[in-house]
Amino acid sequence: MSGYRGKRLLDLTLAIPALIVSLPVQAVLAIAVHRKLGSPVIFRQQRPGRDGEPFELRKFRTMLDIDESKGLVSDDDRMTSFGAKLRATSMDELPTLWNVVRGDMSLVGPRPLLMRYLDRYTPDQARRHEVHPGLTGLAQVNGRNGISWDEKFRLDIEYVDSLSLSGDVRIILQTLAKVVRREGISADGISTMTEFTGREF
Repeated sequence: MSGYRGKRLLDLTLAIPALIVSLPVQAVLAIAVHRKLGSPVIFRQQRPGRDGEPFELRKFRTMLDIDESKGLVSDDDRMTSFGAKLRATSMDELPTLWNVVRGDMSLVGPRPLLMRYLDRYTPDQARRHEVHPGLTGLAQVNGRNGISWDEKFRLDIEYVDSLSLSGDVRIILQTLAKVVRREGISADGISTMTEFTGREF
């Protein structure tokens, strides 16, 4: 399944203006990130796209570098108050609009996770890669990082099976409301989300 007719048009119609309008804000944020966290300003990481093919995800950096001598190892240790605010407002994801314009991602779809998770999925969970990953998705408007991995994957597959223009528009509108309310930014007790280790059968 590649998506409904017009999905790519929706992405470009919304993402290009959003990218252009946000450029002044991104410039200010880039300066702030450099002052608070240093270089590099942009966090780049290989993530699995459609069919699991890797692409380079771009976001504003929100964490300090790993430094065992300073005790900066875990995400909780490396997260700063400035970085937490960027994540809470989803401002760290403004550069990801470029991934949408390039066609690496869609505005709506299962969130791109980590490359190392690919061999941990069940066949059903792996179906999340039948479509392009999204800047937001059904799981994000139903709890984001505040829900379990099982629930997150169930919602991802529900999205794949019910893909539609009206569904995407609804998710985009719900996402805007979630961002304003800053809901589901992290799992209970941690800065981001727990590691997905797969299941044992």
